[in-house]
Amino acid sequence: MSNKKQTAGSKKGVLGRLIRTLFQFYPVLLPVAILSIVLNAIVSSIPTAFKQNVIAAVEQSWQTGDWSQASGQILRLVAILGALYIISLIAGFAFGQMMAVITQGSLAKLREKMFDGMQDLPIKYFDTHDHGGVMSYYTNDIDTLRQMISQSFPNLLISAVTVVTVLGIMVYYSIWMTLVVVLGVICMIFVVRKVGGMSAKYFLRQQQSLAQTEGFVEEMMNGQKVIKVFCHEEETKEGFDKVNDRLFSDARIANRNANMLMPILLNIGNVLYVIVALLGGFLLLVNATNVSISGLPFSISILVPFLNMTKQFSGSVSQVSNQLNSVIMGLAGTKRIFDLIDQQPETDEGKVTLVNVKKDADGNLEECKERTQHWAWKVPQEDGTFTYTLLTGDVRFNHVDFAYVPDKVVLHDITLYAKPGQKIAFVGSTGAGKTTITNLINRFYDIADGKILYDGISINDIKKSDLRRSLGIVLQDTNLFTGTVMENIRYGRLDATDEDCIAAAKLAGAHDFITRLPMGYNTPLTGNGASLSQGQRQLLSIARAAVADPPVMILDEATSSIDTRTEAIVQRGMDALMQGRTVFVIAHRLSTIQNSNAIMVLDHGRIIERGTHEDLLSLKGTYYQLYTGALELD
Repeated sequence: MSNKKQTAGSKKGVLGRLIRTLFQFYPVLLPVAILSIVLNAIVSSIPTAFKQNVIAAVEQSWQTGDWSQASGQILRLVAILGALYIISLIAGFAFGQMMAVITQGSLAKLREKMFDGMQDLPIKYFDTHDHGGVMSYYTNDIDTLRQMISQSFPNLLISAVTVVTVLGIMVYYSIWMTLVVVLGVICMIFVVRKVGGMSAKYFLRQQQSLAQTEGFVEEMMNGQKVIKVFCHEEETKEGFDKVNDRLFSDARIANRNANMLMPILLNIGNVLYVIVALLGGFLLLVNATNVSISGLPFSISILVPFLNMTKQFSGSVSQVSNQLNSVIMGLAGTKRIFDLIDQQPETDEGKVTLVNVKKDADGNLEECKERTQHWAWKVPQEDGTFTYTLLTGDVRFNHVDFAYVPDKVVLHDITLYAKPGQKIAFVGSTGAGKTTITNLINRFYDIADGKILYDGISINDIKKSDLRRSLGIVLQDTNLFTGTVMENIRYGRLDATDEDCIAAAKLAGAHDFITRLPMGYNTPLTGNGASLSQGQRQLLSIARAAVADPPVMILDEATSSIDTRTEAIVQRGMDALMQGRTVFVIAHRLSTIQNSNAIMVLDHGRIIERGTHEDLLSLKGTYYQLYTGALELD
């Protein structure tokens, strides 16, 4: 992992990284907001000192009987206090507005970082993580972080500044009384660590259980038809009850400990208040000597404000503990967010790029910006120059081994070639390795051993984006995006004109049904094209690949979801689409691959037979048995 990727292991590490991240997002606004919060907290803590001065003035006037001097002093103090409250009001309003910008802006930037990073993750990540769990990053985890930034952080800072300010005022007036308050607060901190620590543990588990629950719900929603067809409603309920009960258990324990904390702290604060009152009364009765920075004798003017400060001090500590739940949940969510951001992106050491070319007067390839009917691989040389290799679609596997998991090889010594314009078909049972081979051509996964050459260039030397741009893919599982029919077809090539998209739809055999839609090519699609049949969705997927006009096509069970009549229409379009292109076909329907230049029969990751349709029939081996029905594909 690069040096830029930081660990988010411990809570301190997560908190420190979050603070650094917020300062990076708002290097000026965040310090100004913090200063406003500190100013607001200090001003809110000062009235206690004013109260002492007011009581002292009244006490002195009562002893001398001269109230004129006291009234003027009290009016002056009230005026100053009023001015301070206005400053506090302005500071409070300012930091409220700034924190709204900082909170929502930071969340927007973090969502952007997560999503941008997610686009660079390898396919393996999405194969090993449920989609509901991934969605939880953008919903629950972001929401807990929002609450922590907008509420918990400001309240914690206000409480911390209040504690420091009040503690300073208390020490200034009476050290003995301050020690009593500090001992009580130490008891409160001990309770917070004991009970809050248990709460923190289960709040973290609650976030994880919540992600698992959402993942389960998302999976069941996608599989509702299958659940109902196989009457698995009761089993699904039992499965949900398990993950839901786990979430309930973690949340119950976390909140039980959290809910115990505040009542305990409030009662400790009340007991502390009584102890300070009794001690203060005792010191007044015995006329004890006051130890303080101020040098003032201990009197009622010190005791009364001190009682208020005790309440304020213990209340601030309680406020800190009250925010612990949000902080703990926020840190748990933040850790998951940073974990997603820190995921190792898909590596790409390729230097060879794909460019448009045309031939100059001498017949040499010349790079150009405009789109032509010719592409070439731009290969960098050691001396800083470039050579151009015409993209023809020559693909070769040389002794390729591959394993999704180490020590569990799924492809063994695969050697094959597809010359430009050839159609290569793969046949075999489920799990034989057909789709895996096409995934290797795309470099969705990297091979363990051997070499794959594309026009004589190792695909490891080609930039992945350029490699994939040269390939058109039609998958068995169609994916249509929210947008119009035209936009979904244009997804294959964003600079395609409407005429290009319509021509691609006609080629794929989709034009007729599209024109019958309510708004034709402008018909909006949602929910993965839920308003269309599976066959219609597949036709749009084929049209999307056709508009890209790539030199190499990969058709993974492209007609498996289409009825026989529609298949005949699609097959004509596919035949036209495949003209002059290198094509890799995976099909269960052997009738669709009889005209292939070569058919590879796979079994447990090995090529056991290869040849044309006629060659394989004459062998009377596995393919012959499949074709005659003596053996069926699993």
